[in-house]
Amino acid sequence: MEALTNLFNQTVIDGTSITFISACATLFSAIIFGLIISVTYMITTNEVVPNRNFVMSLVLIPAVMGLVILLVGNNLVRVFSLAGTVSLIRYRSVPGDPKDIAYILLCAAAGLAAGIGFYLYGALGVVLLCVLMILLNKFNFASSFEAQKILKVTIPEDLDYQGLLDDLFKEYTTASVMSRVRTTDLGSLYEVMYSIKMKKDVNEKDFIDAVRCRNGNLTVTLALAPTEYGA
Repeated sequence: MEALTNLFNQTVIDGTSITFISACATLFSAIIFGLIISVTYMITTNEVVPNRNFVMSLVLIPAVMGLVILLVGNNLVRVFSLAGTVSLIRYRSVPGDPKDIAYILLCAAAGLAAGIGFYLYGALGVVLLCVLMILLNKFNFASSFEAQKILKVTIPEDLDYQGLLDDLFKEYTTASVMSRVRTTDLGSLYEVMYSIKMKKDVNEKDFIDAVRCRNGNLTVTLALAPTEYGA
């Protein structure tokens, strides 16, 4: 009984006071913050099937951050020890896009708010920023910036690939740049790669069919260009 009573008493460690109730409040609030952020991520992600491991990580990060802040407190020795420990960790995950990184930073901030006991401010920040992300996603903010795509066209060696598709690019794209040319099939074919930005409301099938008419119905590939944040 005495041990149970001591559990709820205030514990002072190096000038930092911690109670069982405050620890529970920190963890529960951080978990709730993480759940709200993870649900927002699932609503706003561009992935057809959200990465389950990443979603679970968004739930855990605020709780872990809150617990760390709760235990470290204002002790500088423990702060530097924590920094040294974290520096030994190697992250081997595939880099995410900038929006994923923003969600991770939001989780860290939520955990920090919970760890130092600013539950109301943490809740306010999480709710407002999550609502903002949902609204930006719903109204397709910055959607006018068309995604860059890669066009690969196989061209017979008897055709001059320079200027072959210029009129099609004017009709279907807003920008086009030839980025690479190489020979294939023992030099009998050229594989020409273009970086392009499609016009809004353009039918990609019509564009590909028009290109096929120019290259003798050989292989045509149209794909999203990898970003600098990707693998």
